[in-house]
Amino acid sequence: MHYLSDLLSRTIDFHSRKQSLSLKWAVGFVLIAALARILPHPVNFTPLGAMALFGAASISRKWVALLLPLVAFWMSDLFLNNMVYSMYYEGFVWFTPGYIWMYSGMILTSLIGLGVFKKINARRVIGASLSSSVIFFLLSNFGVWLGSTFYPQTLSGLVACYVAGLAFLQNSLAGDLFFAAALFGGYAYLSNRLGDRIEEETEKVTVRSDS
Repeated sequence: MHYLSDLLSRTIDFHSRKQSLSLKWAVGFVLIAALARILPHPVNFTPLGAMALFGAASISRKWVALLLPLVAFWMSDLFLNNMVYSMYYEGFVWFTPGYIWMYSGMILTSLIGLGVFKKINARRVIGASLSSSVIFFLLSNFGVWLGSTFYPQTLSGLVACYVAGLAFLQNSLAGDLFFAAALFGGYAYLSNRLGDRIEEETEKVTVRSDS
């Protein structure tokens, strides 16, 4: 009975340690992806959709999965708007104009991830990445059109806004696919390596306790 209790406790400890490390790696990967927005990159080649999908798929605490990509997005915006693009604004900028539509796109993407990634495979990652790019494109350009003095507030004006935005959609699709592959692939590799290492350590402890 004592042996079974001891074995059970070691098994629980193994899983808890693996989950703890997995959560830390997941949070770290999202933050690293957010930093990629600050580095020089092609226009719209960003990890926004990939961050939201990855957070939803890899973080078990759903409120963290929804909130973390948004916070990372906001913090990178805070730096970009006030350091890189400060010449385009007057005073300190807390939120990017049209942020409601962009953040809504992130939330919808996270919800897609929560629904799709019950089981993770390459086909689902690709499909969800492409969907997130299209959702973000539709919402962000709608935000650009709404209330715009450049585009007429008519259906033809909305269509013109979407047509103008098509020039940036290609890079958005490529960026989401690239960063999704990097995040999901890198996380899977490191999780397996760390899991194997923890399992080896647990087995060594088990052997020493049994001898």
